[in-house]
Amino acid sequence: MHNGLTLSALAGSAVAGTAPAATTALAPDTRIEATVVLRRPGAAPDPTAVLPAADFAAAHGAAPDDVALVTSTLVGLGVQVLWVQPAARLVRVAGRADVLASVFGADLAVDPATGFRVRRGDLAVPAALGDVVTAVLGLDDRPQARTRTSTADPRAVSTSYSPLDLAKVYDFPAGTDGTGRTIAIVELGGGFGQDDLDAYFSGLGITGPTVTAVGVDGAANVPGKDPDGADGEVLLDIEVAGALAPKAAVVVYFAPNTDAGFLDAVSQAAHASPTPAAISISWGQSEDEWSEQARTALDQAMADAATLGVVVTAAAGDDGSTDRATDQGVHADFPASSPHALACGGTNLVADPSSGTVTSETVWNNGVGKGATGGGVSDAFPVPSWQAGIGVPTASGSGKAGRGVPDVAAVADPTTGYQVRVDGKDAVIGGTSAVAPLWAALATRLTQALGTPLGLLQPRLYGSTTAGAVAPGFRDITAGTNGAYSAGPGWDACTGLGVPVGSALVTALRGSAAAGSPVLLVPRTGPVVSGSRVRVAVDDVVAALPLYRALTGAEPVRRDDGSVDVGTFVLVPRGAREGVTLVVDDLRVAATAVVAAGGSVLEETSAGLVARHPDGAVFTYATA
Repeated sequence: MHNGLTLSALAGSAVAGTAPAATTALAPDTRIEATVVLRRPGAAPDPTAVLPAADFAAAHGAAPDDVALVTSTLVGLGVQVLWVQPAARLVRVAGRADVLASVFGADLAVDPATGFRVRRGDLAVPAALGDVVTAVLGLDDRPQARTRTSTADPRAVSTSYSPLDLAKVYDFPAGTDGTGRTIAIVELGGGFGQDDLDAYFSGLGITGPTVTAVGVDGAANVPGKDPDGADGEVLLDIEVAGALAPKAAVVVYFAPNTDAGFLDAVSQAAHASPTPAAISISWGQSEDEWSEQARTALDQAMADAATLGVVVTAAAGDDGSTDRATDQGVHADFPASSPHALACGGTNLVADPSSGTVTSETVWNNGVGKGATGGGVSDAFPVPSWQAGIGVPTASGSGKAGRGVPDVAAVADPTTGYQVRVDGKDAVIGGTSAVAPLWAALATRLTQALGTPLGLLQPRLYGSTTAGAVAPGFRDITAGTNGAYSAGPGWDACTGLGVPVGSALVTALRGSAAAGSPVLLVPRTGPVVSGSRVRVAVDDVVAALPLYRALTGAEPVRRDDGSVDVGTFVLVPRGAREGVTLVVDDLRVAATAVVAAGGSVLEETSAGLVARHPDGAVFTYATA
């Protein structure tokens, strides 16, 4: 009971981080906006199975009854509903401080040292919403994240690179430029001026992308006020992504630097039309500086993005294995530590800019307090299945197992950094902030090369790679340390799988798509198999599972002989190509699953469809 209103405790809502030493009262008529997150209507979507936006909204958006209950309940209590995004399961609300404090059981105050609004303790929701609302964000408006840029003393810069130089170093796939795709960039401050972009891209000798600013929750593109901070972040992100994918559209989402603003920006980007190929995130904070409800909500938003076909890239941090935590213990940075983000670590690079020839590339670490790549083991997320055999260590000190960070890397050391233009001045900037847009641009060009959305990229990048082995499409980084963790052969908690070899990644991903789907040669007049068990030969049984789970809705059952049962199918390691027509209940589901696996539909009628996989194999699906 709170001010006469029966409330239900909101799990995971306890405030994270350190409370201010002293607070003052918050004026009761202060207007506050907040974001309310609703529950999923059922099981979480499979982030490896890409769904069209309309299908996603229908299957995984907020239930209409839940939306109606939340909005009517809150309006009845004097709360204003600003907007509803059913597909993202978000409701944006506003009201007087005293009203929202009563409705959400919040203890609100002001930090006199900063002027920010703070809250203490846990939250609650009206009892009628106890099973429906999973998070209430934005009541506390202290900055939630910080940029991941790093600037060196100009005297310490030994060499620097334009993004076009790095396209040579990392062998970005030829014949791709982002045409027809969109890159979304999330920013929590700062801004850009078109004059800077025009001068920068002209200086590179290219025509840059069309860049659009979108305001979220009242934020806007405000350039020219913070060249050493947020403006540097914004221009770095746009210039790196735009130079490496110049024919892509770039959309920059500016949001308040709060947990609600962060979530709303990612959600708005993921559910935009057209759906972006990638979302680049260069802001973050140590995992334990996030409330559990905020961390879960943002992780789910990134999982939703993956299901929509979006690759989410996130900077792994610029402060080594401590992530600038005051206890000097090991900490992973979030959102990079989410298993639904492609976590991006950093290196020091010595290379010939004109040829792309690499002399050396090692872990970025300039010493305590001087910048080093983030990386480590998550305290919040367990080891994902695709990292199970890669050799992720337990966390240094605690011995706890968790998701390993980062997944991938590229140059980040500001002493071998990126040539950019910020607020009218040329500069050299580094940080894992630069690696996130580099990988977002690469993911966009890979999407173009493969002709299909990539979504959750990690299972295909890791594939069947084992501890100590080099994953296809990567150049391994084996020297250096970020503090508690050291680089070595194969995946490590400094540079992940390594740095990209773009052309080889295209080949590897084409191979993983072919291996992840049945290799069948099916003539149009071939046999129709229905009702009984169907043995299907595949290149890689494990990689094939997402497609067959999507087709059947069944969970796999592994057998001692290496085969796997999935519904009516028995997947066996390929010994010979099999010619069959597969009978399915829903051709639309089949088509979606085939495209998500990397194939294409050649012909579709009411009676069946003919599809081709990247290796050239053609097979048929029918409903009867």
